[in-house]
Amino acid sequence: MKFIVHDSPVRRGDSNYIARVDLSAFGLPGEVEQLWLQRREDGLIKICCIPFRAYGLSLADTVSLSADGTSVIGVVSKSGRRVLRVLLMPVVNAVTVMNEIIGEVSRLGLLSELSGDRHVAIDVPAGVDVPSLIDIAEREESASRAYWEWADSVPFSAAGSNS
Repeated sequence: MKFIVHDSPVRRGDSNYIARVDLSAFGLPGEVEQLWLQRREDGLIKICCIPFRAYGLSLADTVSLSADGTSVIGVVSKSGRRVLRVLLMPVVNAVTVMNEIIGEVSRLGLLSELSGDRHVAIDVPAGVDVPSLIDIAEREESASRAYWEWADSVPFSAAGSNS
């Protein structure tokens, strides 16, 4: 089993445990993503990181867990946020392009997390437009140097459940 982990979740201080998402429902059999979570005062569970691989989930979404509390199995309510993900191909200028993306994320005042040195997940709050980031991603994709997507292009689905 391959674990996708969040080394520096954007809301680490808010989180108090992790649960996993089985990524086989998204075409990645044998992989799970560990999400940082927080139990709210009302008992509901909120995501405290920006998902790298799981679809249909975003920072601050409220989710439900399996009976044993180890797996995310459903979405209770959406936060209104979106996740823009960019994966750079292993090319000579990948570091330069990643620096350009991170610089633009910073300029826009957004949050992001890195998975390795070529994959970034960017939190896009409700009502915020990011044409400058999409322009960078589309330019790199057109040159076959990157792939980008919105994480909500596919709804969340827990493997082995009816969520």
